Amino acid sequence: MTRFAPLTVLLCALLCTPFAAAQTQDFGRGPVLVSAPANAAEATAMPLIVLLHGYTSSGQSITNYWGIGRLVEDYGFVLASPDGLREAGGDQNPFWNATNACCNFENNPVDDSAYLRNIIDTLKGQYAIDPDRVYVIGHSNGGFMSLRMAYEHSDVIAAVISLAGANHLERRDPPPSAVHVLQIHGTDDETIGFQGGEIQENRYPGARGTVERWADYNDCRRPGVAREMRDLDASLPGFETGVLKFVAGCKRGGSAELWTISGGTHAPAVSETYGAQLVEWLLAHPKQR
Repeated sequence: MTRFAPLTVLLCALLCTPFAAAQTQDFGRGPVLVSAPANAAEATAMPLIVLLHGYTSSGQSITNYWGIGRLVEDYGFVLASPDGLREAGGDQNPFWNATNACCNFENNPVDDSAYLRNIIDTLKGQYAIDPDRVYVIGHSNGGFMSLRMAYEHSDVIAAVISLAGANHLERRDPPPSAVHVLQIHGTDDETIGFQGGEIQENRYPGARGTVERWADYNDCRRPGVAREMRDLDASLPGFETGVLKFVAGCKRGGSAELWTISGGTHAPAVSETYGAQLVEWLLAHPKQR
């Protein structure tokens, strides 16, 4: 595989709900969607979620697709949905410079890790953000980038969620702090393979390999344990998603989980409760110092 098929076509049927009550803010690279509860000025400590789109997509699209924006009031968190830098050529697709495999195809020197950290730090100065509940989540290229943020900013990030992303391939020393990591992946993903693969001759690990690497970083014992079934994909019958957890013996504030969507594709038709399930998982996994 050499490039991604544009996700816009895959997601267009899902992007029917506008991002409610969002404002835009410039963190140095153009407008970013930011939403906060109506009582944010009176709040004492709110979680922060940074939501990252996939290659070719946008902050607006992923916010609508995952249904996260409409949960801001109910769960009381601040949400930022930034856009990646656009490629100079071709369709000028937005991307995140996450790993060798994905998705800086033009070798742009952009430092997305520093840019996203600046968004986090700036919002912490503007809102009463709970320092133990800072999260980064994303789809595809945004999932790759979420996992990079977990590794490079383990001092501030409590947990990350990657849907159809993957970790760096090479072995590294563990990050300084433990991070809770959730990988969600469909077994029939033909864009980012469940078993791993390569993009332009750059390999990436599979879903299980990604989670086991983070289990090792967090000193969690193997093997993992199977737990509940979940309903994440509305196009598949019943509870199609199996949960594998690595939670025993982990460093304080660390764990690793794999939610496998049996028969799931790269852009699953997310269930009505998908966004709430993600937010509730995040809130149950704060930073423990």
